[in-house]
Amino acid sequence: MRLRSLLVSASALVLLGALGSPASAAPTWAPAGTATVHPGVQTYTDGAQSTANFVFTDGVTTYLGQAAHCSGTGGSTETDGCFAQSLPEGTPVEVTGASKPGVMVYNSWVRMQATPEQEDADTCAYNDFALIKLDPADVARTNPSVPVFGGPTALRTSALAFGDTVESYGNSSLRFGLSPFSPKYGRSLGDSAGGWNHTVYTVTPGIPGDSGSGFLDDSGKAFGTLSTVAIAPLAGSNGVGDLARELTYAQGHGFGGLALVPGTEAFTGGL
Repeated sequence: MRLRSLLVSASALVLLGALGSPASAAPTWAPAGTATVHPGVQTYTDGAQSTANFVFTDGVTTYLGQAAHCSGTGGSTETDGCFAQSLPEGTPVEVTGASKPGVMVYNSWVRMQATPEQEDADTCAYNDFALIKLDPADVARTNPSVPVFGGPTALRTSALAFGDTVESYGNSSLRFGLSPFSPKYGRSLGDSAGGWNHTVYTVTPGIPGDSGSGFLDDSGKAFGTLSTVAIAPLAGSNGVGDLARELTYAQGHGFGGLALVPGTEAFTGGL
């Protein structure tokens, strides 16, 4: 799937915290070293590829997160989730490493379009989050730890400042299996859109197929999901949707108990 192309204004930086909720109890996870389903695996929705960001639970069901736009049916410039068309919830999703397809049971674009008059422009532009329900048979194959980095340690609910360290793991098939390019290290360029967007620059920027991948701060807290390729303020930078806001929206639209699952592996920052 192509990353969405979006112009991000450098003058629209707003440092604003986001609300979140603690993680619920999780099942017994597969060891990180042998788990076949985890953050960073590729998912395919009607053939469109995405990178899973984190593992989530409502205390009963286990989910992987991906970008909502990876089930979009329009062009890469159709970025307004309140109008851009998407495959419906209930669409099967191929999850690399799983024995059975998952099901996209939540898509922020679909939910926003149910009540478009209630959404503001920033929410429409940056709420880019979907949930894949894993088949129960594949939960035992799953581990919530981020490859290379470990964590996430928790959900970040505060703003990022200019220059803050960011880390991510993108797994686009366009890298042809060159895993050394999957771990990404970079810096925050600040927040915008009322805190809905974090503009980041990494040494190896996100490419098509990295869409949806999760971002961590320097303490291993999950703060965002990869959504866009930005033209400004720095060409090749990426727009990262605010995960705390995306979760809060999902919690208010049918997934009240939804929470991020922390990794079983200690956060090392890739060292």
